[in-house]
Amino acid sequence: MLMRIDPLRELDRMAQQLMAPGTWSKPSVMPMDAYREGDEYVVAFDIPGVAEDALDIDVERNMLTVKAERRPAAKADDVKMELSERPLGVLSRQIVLADTLDTEHIQADYDAGVLTLRIPIAERAKPRKISIGVGSDRNEISG
Repeated sequence: MLMRIDPLRELDRMAQQLMAPGTWSKPSVMPMDAYREGDEYVVAFDIPGVAEDALDIDVERNMLTVKAERRPAAKADDVKMELSERPLGVLSRQIVLADTLDTEHIQADYDAGVLTLRIPIAERAKPRKISIGVGSDRNEISG
Protein backbone atom coordinates (compact mmCIF):
# COMPACT_ATOMS: atom_id res chain seq x y z
CA MET A 1 0.00 0.00 0.00
CA LEU A 2 1.37 3.42 -0.93
CA MET A 3 0.85 6.29 1.47
CA ARG A 4 1.31 9.86 0.44
CA ILE A 5 2.60 12.22 3.14
CA ASP A 6 2.36 15.97 2.77
CA PRO A 7 5.26 17.40 4.83
CA LEU A 8 3.75 20.88 4.92
CA ARG A 9 0.50 19.51 6.32
CA GLU A 10 2.48 17.61 8.97
CA LEU A 11 4.37 20.78 9.93
CA ASP A 12 1.09 22.68 10.13
CA ARG A 13 -0.40 19.98 12.38
CA MET A 14 2.62 20.06 14.72
CA ALA A 15 2.55 23.87 14.86
CA GLN A 16 -1.14 23.77 15.80
CA GLN A 17 -0.37 21.36 18.64
CA LEU A 18 2.45 23.57 19.92
CA MET A 19 0.51 26.81 19.60
CA ALA A 20 -2.74 25.51 21.08
CA PRO A 21 -3.67 27.25 24.31
CA GLY A 22 -2.55 25.41 27.42
CA THR A 23 -5.03 24.04 29.92
CA TRP A 24 -4.55 23.08 33.58
CA SER A 25 -4.39 19.41 32.58
CA LYS A 26 -2.09 20.06 29.59
CA PRO A 27 -0.20 23.34 30.02
CA SER A 28 2.06 24.92 27.43
CA VAL A 29 5.78 25.25 28.17
CA MET A 30 7.20 28.67 29.04
CA PRO A 31 10.67 29.62 27.77
CA MET A 32 13.41 30.13 30.35
CA ASP A 33 17.07 30.89 30.92
CA ALA A 34 19.11 29.48 33.81
CA TYR A 35 22.59 30.51 34.90
CA ARG A 36 24.86 30.80 37.92
CA GLU A 37 25.64 34.27 39.25
CA GLY A 38 28.06 34.25 42.19
CA ASP A 39 26.63 32.15 45.02
CA GLU A 40 23.17 31.70 43.53
CA TYR A 41 21.39 30.22 40.55
CA VAL A 42 19.12 32.47 38.55
CA VAL A 43 16.18 31.20 36.52
CA ALA A 44 14.28 33.67 34.32
CA PHE A 45 10.92 32.82 32.70
CA ASP A 46 9.38 34.81 29.84
CA ILE A 47 5.67 35.18 30.55
CA PRO A 48 4.51 38.49 29.04
CA GLY A 49 0.91 39.45 29.50
CA VAL A 50 0.50 37.45 32.73
CA ALA A 51 -0.80 39.31 35.78
CA GLU A 52 1.17 38.82 38.99
CA ASP A 53 -1.86 37.25 40.71
CA ALA A 54 -1.98 34.60 37.95
CA LEU A 55 1.45 33.22 38.93
CA ASP A 56 1.95 30.17 41.13
CA ILE A 57 5.40 29.05 42.35
CA ASP A 58 5.81 25.87 44.42
CA VAL A 59 8.73 23.85 45.72
CA GLU A 60 8.18 20.30 46.94
CA ARG A 61 11.37 18.54 47.96
CA ASN A 62 13.65 19.42 45.03
CA MET A 63 10.94 19.94 42.39
CA LEU A 64 10.30 23.57 41.48
CA THR A 65 7.01 24.19 39.65
CA VAL A 66 6.07 27.49 38.05
CA LYS A 67 2.57 27.93 36.62
CA ALA A 68 1.07 30.98 34.99
CA GLU A 69 -2.23 31.72 33.32
CA ARG A 70 -2.50 34.25 30.54
CA ARG A 71 -6.11 35.39 30.67
CA PRO A 72 -8.05 37.31 28.03
CA ALA A 73 -8.23 41.07 28.54
CA ALA A 74 -11.56 42.30 29.84
CA LYS A 75 -13.60 43.75 27.01
CA ALA A 76 -16.79 45.73 26.93
CA ASP A 77 -19.92 44.10 25.54
CA ASP A 78 -19.81 46.19 22.35
CA VAL A 79 -16.24 45.10 21.41
CA LYS A 80 -15.93 42.77 18.45
CA MET A 81 -12.58 40.98 18.16
CA GLU A 82 -11.14 41.30 14.65
CA LEU A 83 -7.87 39.44 15.17
CA SER A 84 -6.56 37.40 18.09
CA GLU A 85 -3.05 35.99 17.73
CA ARG A 86 -1.67 36.30 21.26
CA PRO A 87 -1.88 32.90 22.93
CA LEU A 88 -3.96 32.51 26.08
CA GLY A 89 -4.10 29.69 28.56
CA VAL A 90 -1.92 27.97 31.13
CA LEU A 91 1.88 27.82 31.00
CA SER A 92 3.96 25.58 33.23
CA ARG A 93 7.55 24.52 33.83
CA GLN A 94 9.03 22.02 36.27
CA ILE A 95 12.69 21.96 37.21
CA VAL A 96 14.49 19.44 39.39
CA LEU A 97 16.79 21.38 41.72
CA ALA A 98 20.09 19.97 42.93
CA ASP A 99 20.53 19.10 46.61
CA THR A 100 23.19 21.80 46.76
CA LEU A 101 20.58 24.58 46.43
CA ASP A 102 18.82 26.23 49.38
CA THR A 103 15.12 25.89 48.50
CA GLU A 104 14.12 27.60 51.77
CA HIS A 105 15.42 30.98 50.60
CA ILE A 106 14.25 31.34 46.99
CA GLN A 107 13.54 34.95 45.97
CA ALA A 108 11.05 35.76 43.21
CA ASP A 109 10.74 39.04 41.28
CA TYR A 110 8.36 39.84 38.42
CA ASP A 111 9.10 42.76 36.14
CA ALA A 112 8.21 43.57 32.52
CA GLY A 113 6.85 40.08 31.82
CA VAL A 114 9.91 38.27 33.20
CA LEU A 115 9.72 36.15 36.36
CA THR A 116 13.17 35.86 37.92
CA LEU A 117 13.92 33.33 40.64
CA ARG A 118 17.15 33.54 42.64
CA ILE A 119 18.10 30.31 44.39
CA PRO A 120 21.08 30.50 46.78
CA ILE A 121 23.67 27.75 46.96
CA ALA A 122 23.40 25.97 50.32
CA GLU A 123 26.19 26.66 52.82
CA ARG A 124 26.97 22.95 53.04
CA ALA A 125 27.74 22.90 49.30
CA LYS A 126 30.22 25.80 49.34
CA PRO A 127 33.95 25.02 49.36
CA ARG A 128 35.59 25.08 52.80
CA LYS A 129 39.07 24.59 54.22
CA ILE A 130 39.89 21.60 56.40
CA SER A 131 42.60 22.08 59.01
CA ILE A 132 44.98 19.27 59.79
CA GLY A 133 45.71 18.42 63.42
CA VAL A 134 49.20 17.54 64.66
CA GLY A 135 49.88 14.46 66.81
CA SER A 136 46.94 13.60 69.02
CA ASP A 137 44.79 16.54 67.84
CA ARG A 138 41.77 15.53 65.83
CA ASN A 139 41.13 16.76 62.32
CA GLU A 140 38.75 19.71 62.44
CA ILE A 141 36.58 21.27 59.81
CA SER A 142 36.54 25.04 59.84
CA GLY A 143 33.86 26.88 57.95
